[in-house]
Amino acid sequence: MFRVRTTRQFVLMTLLAVFSGFASPQTQQTNTSQESAAPKKSRMVGTVKLIAGETATLTTDSGSEVTIRLAPDARLARMEPGQTDIKAAPPIKISDVQVGDRMLAAGTPSADGRSFTASTAVIMKKSDVAEKQEREREEWQRNGTGGVVKAVDAANGTITISTGTLASTTLLVNVSKDTVIRRYAPDSVKFEDAKPGTLGEIKPGDQLRARGSKSQDGKELKADEVVSGTFRSIPATAVSTDPANGTIVVNDLATKRTVTLKVGSESQMHQIPPTFAQGIAMRLRGGAANPAGGAGAGQAAQKPGGANPANGARAGGAPDFQRILSRMPPVTLNDVHKGDALMIVATEGTAQVPSTVIILLSGVEPILAAASPQQASTILSPWNLSTGTNAGTGDAP
Repeated sequence: MFRVRTTRQFVLMTLLAVFSGFASPQTQQTNTSQESAAPKKSRMVGTVKLIAGETATLTTDSGSEVTIRLAPDARLARMEPGQTDIKAAPPIKISDVQVGDRMLAAGTPSADGRSFTASTAVIMKKSDVAEKQEREREEWQRNGTGGVVKAVDAANGTITISTGTLASTTLLVNVSKDTVIRRYAPDSVKFEDAKPGTLGEIKPGDQLRARGSKSQDGKELKADEVVSGTFRSIPATAVSTDPANGTIVVNDLATKRTVTLKVGSESQMHQIPPTFAQGIAMRLRGGAANPAGGAGAGQAAQKPGGANPANGARAGGAPDFQRILSRMPPVTLNDVHKGDALMIVATEGTAQVPSTVIILLSGVEPILAAASPQQASTILSPWNLSTGTNAGTGDAP
């Protein structure tokens, strides 16, 4: 789920702000002998997994589990999303904490790191976080847009992006000193892994999502927040799959190279219905068929349960792949066979970490036959910078 400051990221930033400047007397002393003898104070943040008596088990953001014990004189308080003044936060009891709440504790870890004695702890309720997430989702649905970066003018603070898929238009994104800029990590599509970025890091070819207010003519956007990243669009044929290890080897039709990609739990894999793919191919050839709106396409795209990918079409225009992806039948690596035509979006990856599949579409033989490799690689761009099962549904970042 492409989220502006995903709930976890926003909550982490808020909770850390509560303790900004927090330092124990031991860490403030200049006497080195006293410092070495005193227990080191630190912070622990995570999601509550279990409450047992006066202890809480946290699943930290790194995936480990830690038992939090409150010191006899510890203060436990409830913070609202966005609140940073712990003095104004009402105190609560450990019995008020529920599974799924977010907690930040300040205190002393045990020698083995499996437990933590907290002198102060703050809670952000799961329900409060969900409510904020919903507000942000609605905000991005109303005022968000995405595209592929075509040009960057750092001197004037503008980014030109190409929006749409088969029929693209350009939008000028205006960035100011107040615009929040974030940058995806090269080996992750998770927003919580994104880091604060700069305008200078954004370059042509990047995927970009921006939120803000559009001009009256719709040609410019004054950005409140920008999220960008470098991702790979790969028209390919399958060479082999390894479901046990979660990898797929493909032949990149654009570069003529063999590429090994990692398939993770958040990789989206779908099959395009045949008539839908044929409709896209006709449009690529310059035909008049509407692959998302024609009767044949609609019937072919229908899947059990009544979900229809055609519902994601833009009225009178090209289909919006981003909105219809989640309505297409899911597939797994076991369903992909040697020689299958694929369209893939993946993370950039590094020399040490292979690229990870974000979107993989099978059943695209008619599309690749009708398009050049360069043209085919743009059909999934701009893809909805999102992760998980809600991708393509318009969810907020």
